[in-house]
Amino acid sequence: MKNTTHHAHWPSGLPHTLTAPQTSVYENLAISAKRYPDKVAIIFYDSILTYSQLHTAVLAMAGYLQQDCGVKRGDRVLLNMQNSPQFVIAFYAILRADAMVVPINPMLMTEELRHYIDDSGATVAITSQEVFGRLAPLVRNSGLQHAIVATYSDCLDAPTTLTVPDFICAPRDVPALPGVVTWHDAIGAARVPGPHRAGPDDLAVMPYTSGTTGKPKGCVHTHRSVMFTIVASPTWSVALVPDAVTFAVLPFFHVTGMQVSMNATIFGGGAIVILPRWDRDVAGQLITRYNVSSWTSIPTMMIDFLSNPRLSEYDISSLRRVSGGGAAMPAAIAQKLRDLTGQEYMEGYGLSETMAATHTNPPQRLKKQCLGIPVFNVDSLVIDPTTLAPLAPNEVGEIVMAGPQVFQGYWNDPDKTRDAFVEIDGQQYFRSGDLGYMDDEGFFFFTDRLKRMINASGFKVWPAEVESMMYQHPAIQECCIIASRDPYRGETVKAVVVKKPGVEVTADQIMLWAHETMAAYKVPKLVEFVDALPKSATGKVMWRFLQEKELASSR
Repeated sequence: MKNTTHHAHWPSGLPHTLTAPQTSVYENLAISAKRYPDKVAIIFYDSILTYSQLHTAVLAMAGYLQQDCGVKRGDRVLLNMQNSPQFVIAFYAILRADAMVVPINPMLMTEELRHYIDDSGATVAITSQEVFGRLAPLVRNSGLQHAIVATYSDCLDAPTTLTVPDFICAPRDVPALPGVVTWHDAIGAARVPGPHRAGPDDLAVMPYTSGTTGKPKGCVHTHRSVMFTIVASPTWSVALVPDAVTFAVLPFFHVTGMQVSMNATIFGGGAIVILPRWDRDVAGQLITRYNVSSWTSIPTMMIDFLSNPRLSEYDISSLRRVSGGGAAMPAAIAQKLRDLTGQEYMEGYGLSETMAATHTNPPQRLKKQCLGIPVFNVDSLVIDPTTLAPLAPNEVGEIVMAGPQVFQGYWNDPDKTRDAFVEIDGQQYFRSGDLGYMDDEGFFFFTDRLKRMINASGFKVWPAEVESMMYQHPAIQECCIIASRDPYRGETVKAVVVKKPGVEVTADQIMLWAHETMAAYKVPKLVEFVDALPKSATGKVMWRFLQEKELASSR
């Protein structure tokens, strides 16, 4: 029962299906380095890495992983750092060593990181010195045996007039600990890796997502599923050219930044302009200085950029594709972008389980606040989440999809993997957990979440995970995490708390404790104390009642 309604609005000149290369993702870099050895691959605050230099560093790091850290085919390696040349090198080095990249949010704290190490079985981590303090207690005190620690300033070799954050220009300062080596020394060892054996069905990348049970779970992707969105994304808007310049501001540990900004650009032989920490003035300077042609962002970033009183000082006319997702772009901001650049904001939709986009708006028919249409080779339906029966256009249900970018399943969790799929007319569809509808033209729209989740500036916050950590606070008897509206972040985290009898604690004290316990984007920005949480007849906390009450009060 394949849905083809959207074919009437397909991008002009493109086929409905796409054949992806039957090679590993690493080979994309090897081929681009062979084709364009002296071409700019990475721009980092005016410092340049060519494709040849990038590939040489990747080989050296891959050799170190294999020979000094014992990394073997199929092993998992944690990658825990900000956007940087070292992130790109580490990513491709792990793949060159035939291992699987486990990309980690650099905001995570020690106990959060412990879960990723224990669950993935990773024995090696590549990290950076500004976040290493959180990982250090786990080296040789968990399954983690080796840590390679990068210093971003090692890649700053050219003078710049740009404002560079302190953590980027900080000198090398890595503690001498058992199992720990500096990036400088690891690359300097100049190891030669063994033959590259990984193919399309080998393990490639495992981003983590969470859910209603609270513990993050790994989404298993092979080179085949990763490769598909690498090729599909730039092909969709015919931007797959070696002279494209991509502005990389979305985090590489997240599938959108990883695939659209980093991997797709390397596949095409383009240049990546890396900005590790958002700064709207530096963004304007970089777009102007390097004639950036493609920029994938989130609405909060674009709102801040376009509200800059200095915006007129920058020339952003080089932009040819401005895209994003994670939340709907406000119509007024989309109009301002069009007025300034002539570009329409291209919205899309994807998940960690699909390694970025399954739906995108066609360039010639961009609908506002719309997920778009299914891209190449993707079949998508809206089903009744209870009966699992497909629904007619304009009926709200759960969005499901089938396609080559869909993951293999959740790491070591066959039960959750089974629950994540539904078979319809002999085809396996992934259940997104998102509610929406398809209009009469085949365009998909998001309306609500079937899963309980908070979207704070594009960061997904899973209430059950935050609740499980909040219960570690000695003054908290019960806690329910809900979303509260936020004019800038879209949504923010709110904790509804019942204190233990006879214990005094303030909201500020709880929030300060949370900052030391969990990643900053998960920390409750609001704390409300109540005498009791509403519960059902079976004793379950009625979180939806609290959520609806909160949203009603902020209208």
